[in-house]
Amino acid sequence: IAVIARSKEGVQRFADDLGLKLKDDLDRFAENLSPNNAGMMEGIISERSKLVGKTLSEVHFKESYDVNPISICTGGYCRFGNISTHRLKVGDAILMFGPWSVFHWLKEKKSFVFTTDVQGEIMREEKAKTAVFWLVVALSLVLGFKPFMAMLGFPDMKLSLSVCLLTGALGMILTKVMSVDEAYESVDWMTVFLLGGLIPLGLAFQKTGAAEWIATTIMNAIGTVPNIVFLLVVGLLTSFFTLVVSNVGATVLLVPLCMSMAVQSGADPRVTAMVVAIAASNTFVLPTHQVNALILRPGGYRTVDYAKAGTGMTLLFLMVLIGMLYLFY
Repeated sequence: IAVIARSKEGVQRFADDLGLKLKDDLDRFAENLSPNNAGMMEGIISERSKLVGKTLSEVHFKESYDVNPISICTGGYCRFGNISTHRLKVGDAILMFGPWSVFHWLKEKKSFVFTTDVQGEIMREEKAKTAVFWLVVALSLVLGFKPFMAMLGFPDMKLSLSVCLLTGALGMILTKVMSVDEAYESVDWMTVFLLGGLIPLGLAFQKTGAAEWIATTIMNAIGTVPNIVFLLVVGLLTSFFTLVVSNVGATVLLVPLCMSMAVQSGADPRVTAMVVAIAASNTFVLPTHQVNALILRPGGYRTVDYAKAGTGMTLLFLMVLIGMLYLFY
């Protein structure tokens, strides 16, 4: 059984010339050649590579690296034949096919500089128990540190969530569950800067009184309306403020204001407070909330994607919320 990668016409011609029978689908090689497990990568020879000045045959490339070289590009020319005798130099590009796990290993070895991100993830099964141990340590610090210190007579001593989780991450690095480079590359810096810009914006919006002024102006403008319309306006207003200010900040700002307006308009202030509290989680329209921002890059989403899917979700959320509270409270 042989696997051939070429155009459909070329493969058919090759099979006819040699009297081979073609199979419609992969069978024995299905797992090995699955896009989830293997693929093509272009690697450039780096200055620190041990391959500089050597040929593929001299280093037994296929056996040593467990990948198949397909082509070598050097000086603007790509060679597909007799590549095993080419003497490699810095800047040469090799097109290779192999398992993603091997490409991750080659990336760690610094033998190649890959032109695209290596797919898949590095699996270190022998480190699984160590990783679970540090996860348990981090969660134990989050849940048990303050009660434990209170038992010892230090009720005011506590650790922030970030310190607890950082302890677990640092432990994984020290025990080589992951490397420092992998930890650095796993940080989504776009999300970090997005939240770093939005949090001060929300604080400024709240501290300057702009948020309170907007809320007061809108609530005064609607005047006397039916209770269900009033609750709908409160829900929309809360959903808007949650996109700019944090959900806690929006709740603290709007609960007393909306309860006061509810008394003036004849609505139940308790129901109004419930609307504000629940609608503060209605953050589907923009990637401004931390949860939405975290999946922005991994999912390959754009702001318009949130708007398309989130608008309907936001309206449905408010309809269900207002309807349930209006009917049962």
